[in-house]
Amino acid sequence: MTMGNQYEGRCFCGGVEISVTGRAAAMGFCHCESCRHWSAGPMNAFSLWAPENVKVMKGAELLETFAKTDASHRKWCKSCGGHVMTDHPEMGMVDVYSAILPDLKFEPEVHVFYSEKVVSIKDGLPKMADVPEEMGGSGDTLPE
Repeated sequence: MTMGNQYEGRCFCGGVEISVTGRAAAMGFCHCESCRHWSAGPMNAFSLWAPENVKVMKGAELLETFAKTDASHRKWCKSCGGHVMTDHPEMGMVDVYSAILPDLKFEPEVHVFYSEKVVSIKDGLPKMADVPEEMGGSGDTLPE
């Protein structure tokens, strides 16, 4: 992606529409227990964006927020329950779920919280025990 790229996405019912611009700061898979339970899957495909690059274009009044911890404020549509994004205030980033951005070419770079995995993946990507040091983690990697 180059600066100026814009991608649009929506919740399951289309009541909430968002737009992201520019380049994702990171893309990958999160294996933490919280993301697994939230997404009802073995991992969550994430794309992290600077908050100023994420805009709610329609349906802001339909967004609800749940903060299980101070680190993750998860947002979903109260009409359909569709997951939209997660604010990560401590990181200063917003995770827009890659699945709701149909035109975004998902190019994963890393697996985070691989120490909590329930499925082993052999794809050649780095497997972080938690998150990279620059995101406040240990930076420790694990074998595939």
